[in-house]
Amino acid sequence: MFKKLSYIGLLLFLAMGIARAETYKEGVDYLRVAEQPTQSTDKVEVLEFFWYGCPHCYQFEPILEAWKKTAPAHVEFIRVPAVFRPEWKVHARSYYALQAMGLGEKYHSAIFDAIHKDKNDLYSEAAMTQFLVSRGVDKDDFKAAYDSFSIDGQLRKAIQKVQGYGIKGVPAIGVNGKYLVSGSSAGSYENMLRIVDYLIKKEAGAKK
Repeated sequence: MFKKLSYIGLLLFLAMGIARAETYKEGVDYLRVAEQPTQSTDKVEVLEFFWYGCPHCYQFEPILEAWKKTAPAHVEFIRVPAVFRPEWKVHARSYYALQAMGLGEKYHSAIFDAIHKDKNDLYSEAAMTQFLVSRGVDKDDFKAAYDSFSIDGQLRKAIQKVQGYGIKGVPAIGVNGKYLVSGSSAGSYENMLRIVDYLIKKEAGAKK
């Protein structure tokens, strides 16, 4: 009898979860944007717009990292450094330079920690370079990547994505070139990712 009641309770719990997911409303919990180009045709693209200097992005980072470990295989996750001001280009170029060197994942959290935990002023190219060199990055290789034409191109594309999605603040998440989820619309970082999961399922179903 107890097992039967537990089973019924589980079904009710799952039904409530489904009902809750269905309450997410376009224009309230997330926004529909003018359709943007995506890099993948067979996966659902999820873009995280961030800035290393943003304390909210720093708080969101461990929550996002935990979500990434459970994200479905049909999700293509891509970080996009936001550039709202000219001085933000230092962080965007640094992010793409490290990615080009194959060191992006190794130093991503370290940069966040250095700025927000250790209170390092990494807002200039010189300061960022000095910090990364102190952590083992080759100075000449980083400088070459930082100043390269390919990074120029990636920076332009990042700015275009920010403008295309109509990003007003970070952190924000774009889903498959169609939807934008922000902390202000979701109410919390955890709910941002619940809405993202809902939209991923919506888009995955549309691809079938």
